[in-house]
Amino acid sequence: MRKILPHKFVEFIPAHPEEGILYISVQYKTAVHLCICGCGNKVVTPLSPNDWSLTFDGASVSLDPSIGNWSFPCQTHYFITKNKIETMSKWSKNRIAFGRRLENERKDKYYGKRDKLDDENSSETKSE
Repeated sequence: MRKILPHKFVEFIPAHPEEGILYISVQYKTAVHLCICGCGNKVVTPLSPNDWSLTFDGASVSLDPSIGNWSFPCQTHYFITKNKIETMSKWSKNRIAFGRRLENERKDKYYGKRDKLDDENSSETKSE
């Protein structure tokens, strides 16, 4: 299993990513790499307030939170921190389900607030 995952900033993610490279499209707010276990599955990490955040320190990149490939047979779980891979233990089916529920609740809350703010802004514009 890999220990380092070098990055490459690109405008467009290649249709067939090369193994061992983290492709980052800032314009399209996406990072993609092939699973670090070698299974060949493409791992897509959308960059947004509700998905992953990317930190670039001028030399290396970090993604947060961890990457849990729960939909893949390998179910590999790892962090990418300063281009280094830190593998984590696999999660049980219950823990995966709980994590997915929390993620969905967080997204619902975020987008619900956003809709409410959009409604408030549009009513302020109408009253002006």
